[in-house]
Amino acid sequence: MLIVGLTGGIASGKSTVSSLLKSHQIPLIDLDVLARLVVAPNSYALSALSKHFGPSILLPDGSLNRERLGQIVFNDDKERRVLNSITHPAVRRLLAWELVKAWMRGEKVCVVDAPLLIEAGLWKFCGAIIVVYCSETLQLQRLMSRNSFSQSDATSRIRSQAPLSSKLVYADYVLDNSGPLPDLTAQVDRVVAKLVAKAGWSWVLDWIIPPYGLARGVALYGMKDVPFISILGLQVALLRVAAANRPRSRVLE
Repeated sequence: MLIVGLTGGIASGKSTVSSLLKSHQIPLIDLDVLARLVVAPNSYALSALSKHFGPSILLPDGSLNRERLGQIVFNDDKERRVLNSITHPAVRRLLAWELVKAWMRGEKVCVVDAPLLIEAGLWKFCGAIIVVYCSETLQLQRLMSRNSFSQSDATSRIRSQAPLSSKLVYADYVLDNSGPLPDLTAQVDRVVAKLVAKAGWSWVLDWIIPPYGLARGVALYGMKDVPFISILGLQVALLRVAAANRPRSRVLE
């Protein structure tokens, strides 16, 4: 199974690309959804967050007060690192299980939609990476129009994330979302065709005979950085081996 990482930035159009990929019947795992699941009431992650940040981050029903937590970590790198150290491992575990389930269904390609794909190191688990790109000026215009932010507020939101330009070096495919929707749709169509071709036919053997998939990855890429995620996670291990050792080449669609 080819694991594809999808990332971008605020107001870059990543959500639109996600919808377009789903229209091609490609399964997509949204890490924003997983991130909400790991901080559900009575979860370990929410308990750890409450212990560190205090009860003010909880609503009366015991759920997470996202607005309050956001106020605490938005301009505080130290507190943001604490937040990430608690939630990211939980999200990774849930992601690994979702990938295993996709592999067990016999999916050929599976997309992981993650705003922090690069920052959180999750790109290492991917055999291909798509970056949705537009200029910062266009991000600013869209954010001000979409969310009714002032220019200073919109700029602050954009600057709180890694610049889109810094993510391009990780990309196998760059989707330029500077134009109208039909242009973006055509780019997505071309990328999907390339991803299906990239997955090839050997995914069938990888699925039927998991040790074959792992052995093929080791033969092609060596033993460096092979993680053990679960008994059924050999395909995830294979993709991480591939991602960690192959050179990246950027393709502008």
